[in-house]
Amino acid sequence: MLKHITFRKIFSIDALGALITFIMLSLVLARYESVFGMPEDMLNVLAGVAAGFAFYSSACFFLVKSNWLPYLMVIATANCLYSLTTLVLVIHFYQSLTVLGIAYFMGEIILVVSLAVLEFRMCRKNGIK
Repeated sequence: MLKHITFRKIFSIDALGALITFIMLSLVLARYESVFGMPEDMLNVLAGVAAGFAFYSSACFFLVKSNWLPYLMVIATANCLYSLTTLVLVIHFYQSLTVLGIAYFMGEIILVVSLAVLEFRMCRKNGIK
């Protein structure tokens, strides 16, 4: 599977995913806080981080032409830290989260960690151990 994924494709996938996360958190979940249960201020923090990731991955897509491994390591690590932070928030706010909120955040964690695993595999395959 990794044979067909270029570093530009992975940065574009990461940027698009982060943009979708930003939109979901800031425009959907924040607007319907009672439906999901996560406090709006936490959603805004997560949305801000997602916007930063979207900017970073977009910049990498357009600007990085060579020596892309360190940039991919950065976003893979950041994705893992984002997922860990989201998990901590789910645990902390568990009592106020609805089933839909838990489902959203667990789904997001699964998707982001899966992407990070793919990114780490690309790094390992291309020389970073």
